[in-house]
Amino acid sequence: MPSAEIITIGTEILLGEIVDTNAQYIARQLRDLGIDLYRKSTVGDNINRISQAIQQALERSEIILTTGGLGPTVDDPTRQAVAQATGKALNFRPDLWDQIQSRFERFGRKPTENNKRQAFIPEGAQAIENPVGTAPAFIVEEGEKIIISLPGVPREMEYLMEQIVLPYLKARYGLTGLIKTRILHTVGVGESQIDELIGDLETLNNPTVGLAAHSGQVDIRITVKADSEEKADNLILEIERELRIRLGDWVYGTDEETLEGVALQAVKNMDWSLAIVEYGLGGRLINRLSSGISPDEKDLEILFKGGEVLTELASPEELLQIADRFRKDRQTNVCLGVAIFDGEGKQVIHLVLVTPDKIQQKVRSYGGPPEYAPRYAVNISLDLLRRLSSPIE
Repeated sequence: MPSAEIITIGTEILLGEIVDTNAQYIARQLRDLGIDLYRKSTVGDNINRISQAIQQALERSEIILTTGGLGPTVDDPTRQAVAQATGKALNFRPDLWDQIQSRFERFGRKPTENNKRQAFIPEGAQAIENPVGTAPAFIVEEGEKIIISLPGVPREMEYLMEQIVLPYLKARYGLTGLIKTRILHTVGVGESQIDELIGDLETLNNPTVGLAAHSGQVDIRITVKADSEEKADNLILEIERELRIRLGDWVYGTDEETLEGVALQAVKNMDWSLAIVEYGLGGRLINRLSSGISPDEKDLEILFKGGEVLTELASPEELLQIADRFRKDRQTNVCLGVAIFDGEGKQVIHLVLVTPDKIQQKVRSYGGPPEYAPRYAVNISLDLLRRLSSPIE
């Protein structure tokens, strides 16, 4: 199984001015192809540093993919850097220049002289025509290793990746397997507690099991390598069943399922409507619930009647009074009130759930960084909603 590295090129990415979505996209494509991704890195627009990053990557991996730096300007140095890293000259390719000119003609424009830079690629490289942009891509083969340089414009990169690069990699390495993942989402339990319950599964080689903790939530990633999708699904299912047995109702969903979506579905299952009152969360709970409604779940909009962000709140008792009054004013079945108060060296989160037949209250302490307390409060609030049919703990 070949290994790969991704090098994203661009000072604007390195400085955080734009978000690198290309590396995420390429990583998923490689994963689905069964290629092990060992490293992702970002380098600014500097020929020597890019060249050094490529040389180091070639010492570790068989496949190096770069994105960005193939434009016509002086600060687009990828072609020169790849040539320098591999000890090759840059050669002008008349056929690429013809393609670039034809591309401009289709837009009713003429290329400038600096566009000619894009027709230079390292000696012996395999050119990749770019029908959706002006920057040709290329592949440099170095014995058993390869460097694939793609444009940084996402739609161009994605098109070339799907149409040219993935078929090329399949043919070159005889790839028939795949890597598949599934994410189990949990809430209401800490990472260390989960680790204690499933630690033996985290030592497996195939599938592998790993944890990713967030404030109030922990994701469990199952990754499997297999010769077919059916085998991969069966291996994942076997581990998923075991995880669900051990973790019980802490697991609220998989993959693209969200906690807010599951919470709203629980309200819908009760045939109820919902309103929110919050204090100290900055509107985060209301926003999560509003954004948790996907285009194919517009019926959930009817049951969420919005909420109110309180600017003043004297006590948890007042929170209960306001939530009860707000439920009646909005004519909803349920009102959830949540507030964050300062405690001694910690944040104290109060929740109150007012339903047609009862009032439930819950208190949780949060000892982490205060700025993360609102996120934690949102997650435990949504967890409370998804358990509407269960007694409060």
